[in-house]
Amino acid sequence: MKKITLLLLFSVVFIQCKKENNFTIDKNQLGKLTSITQVNELVDIFAKDSLVSNLGEGDFANAEYDEYLVYGKGGKHMLTIIPKEQHDSTATIESIQIFDDNYKTIKGLNLSSTFKDIVDNYTVNKVESTFTTAVLFIDEIDATIAIDKKELGINEFGMDKVRLDQIPDLAKIKYFTIWFD
Repeated sequence: MKKITLLLLFSVVFIQCKKENNFTIDKNQLGKLTSITQVNELVDIFAKDSLVSNLGEGDFANAEYDEYLVYGKGGKHMLTIIPKEQHDSTATIESIQIFDDNYKTIKGLNLSSTFKDIVDNYTVNKVESTFTTAVLFIDEIDATIAIDKKELGINEFGMDKVRLDQIPDLAKIKYFTIWFD
């Protein structure tokens, strides 16, 4: 009887801890957001935070696409959420850019991590260069992580290819984006 009671208590505590972790990054999940979360659910999910909607209107607006910015207590920008379809409250999420280092993967990777933390815990499947960043693709969690080329000692504005072995261990993350299927 004691074993059953102890097992039930452990199960309840485990489930409760899992439910309360609103900052976990995983494949097709960021906190309470999943690949099936619809835009119309964001207001309820972020009821204790501030949710700002920037609805795009193509050439006549500031944004070409809809975006939902989440601000926490004290006005800190935490997330920018991009839906798959513009002007559709039933659309699911395409991507989420993370601005708060409280969000972290099961392996501890967050916005404050370094390149060494990335390669010690994940396989970088591809590297692409933009004019100002090296973008790392991590398929295991469907994420892209951008590292500023200045962190690599490259100050020139250009599209030169960047290799993994060019990135210093202490290079910091500039952008961390999760993509949903």
